[in-house]
Amino acid sequence: MITAREHVQSLLNFIDVSPSPWHAVGSVEALLSDYQFIKLDEKTTWQLQVGGRYYVVRDDSSIIIFVLGQKPLAETGFKIIGAHTDSPGLRIKPKTTNENEGWLRLTVDVYGGPILATFTDRDLSLAGRICFKNGQDKVATKLVHFQDVLLRLPNLAIHMNRTVNDEGLKLHKNNELPLLLTRVVDGQLPQDYFNGLLAHQAGIDSADILSWDLNVYDTQKGAFWGGNQEFYADSQLDNLASCHAAITALLDEAVLQADNTLVCGFFDHEEVGSESNRGADGSFLPDVLERIAIAMLADKSDYLRALANSFLISADMAHAYQPNFPLAYDADHKIVVNNGPVIKINPSQRYSSESISTGLFATWCEQAEVPYQKYSHRCDLPCGTTIGPITSAKLGIRSVDVGNPMWAMHSIRESAGVFDHAYMIAVMRKFFTGL
Repeated sequence: MITAREHVQSLLNFIDVSPSPWHAVGSVEALLSDYQFIKLDEKTTWQLQVGGRYYVVRDDSSIIIFVLGQKPLAETGFKIIGAHTDSPGLRIKPKTTNENEGWLRLTVDVYGGPILATFTDRDLSLAGRICFKNGQDKVATKLVHFQDVLLRLPNLAIHMNRTVNDEGLKLHKNNELPLLLTRVVDGQLPQDYFNGLLAHQAGIDSADILSWDLNVYDTQKGAFWGGNQEFYADSQLDNLASCHAAITALLDEAVLQADNTLVCGFFDHEEVGSESNRGADGSFLPDVLERIAIAMLADKSDYLRALANSFLISADMAHAYQPNFPLAYDADHKIVVNNGPVIKINPSQRYSSESISTGLFATWCEQAEVPYQKYSHRCDLPCGTTIGPITSAKLGIRSVDVGNPMWAMHSIRESAGVFDHAYMIAVMRKFFTGL
């Protein structure tokens, strides 16, 4: 029996080798390699078999995994868990380098809604993918992951920013976020220096580099903390923790032998609205579900019946109560770390949960002997959203929004509870098996 701590250690290992959405998909593929999953190509004809295990990747940073069940799809539908591979942070601009009085800095764009102050005084580096010309003069891509600390965003000394403790750290997004890389020496050309770094890391010629998608990440490894080591901290818990819980649940042998058609979809671009070819608001999931239906069903009416019988768990992290800031929470809806998965409810459809889907998820929790909580945001504060409402509306399927409670959401260093991760895996297994 795997312990809650062992589940979290597996999660921390997963995050530490997944410093970008492109690496996260690669890490999921690595987990699938021991379970006879077949990789499909969207450009080819699919030959699918009942009981088969498959996955498809779109543009390197979104992945859909599915297992074809024995039960009639039109009668039982798809059992889907959705999550996202991206996290808020900093991305490197196309014209990367900025030389200022001999200092070579990397210019960045803000991706999503990170807590920018948390990026200061951290051991930062780069990860992502490079686009280059290969030996056949065709465009190819390659993942890069700098293990060494490359970059830093040093704070200004308090003697020069006397109000920082009273007014908080405020960073001008364009002028004060460039990351320090090195000193320019001997007339080096800044862009050539950076391209040389990328070329050396990727093992290609710098002249062949065409473009890149590069993520700034924190090199500090994940860790347990607390008086009883009951908490853990790492980057990208929002939302790689949900991806890891879902894929761990799916790869349970009892789940893989279930008669239902099971789907995990992990999508890029959730933090910026999901509207892209590989986002949850794009065609990726509908395309894959329809191709499954074509392989298993007689006509489109059966596919529509299958959707009507389907259910989606939209898994994304939730705001845990932080006792230092009690006024940030609705006093009647505080959720506590290590008290179980959270059902997220918002009548304005920022979350997709409603009474029936809430009741179903609560029932699965009870069957799995897992505690659960319900969260509602303060009415006078803007509420975040998830892929749940988008996906539910696009496909016309019932959905519930859930997530594990966490602290410091969108910080470069987030925290959560050890027991909650095991709880979420257990209820996801119960959902998949339908027992």
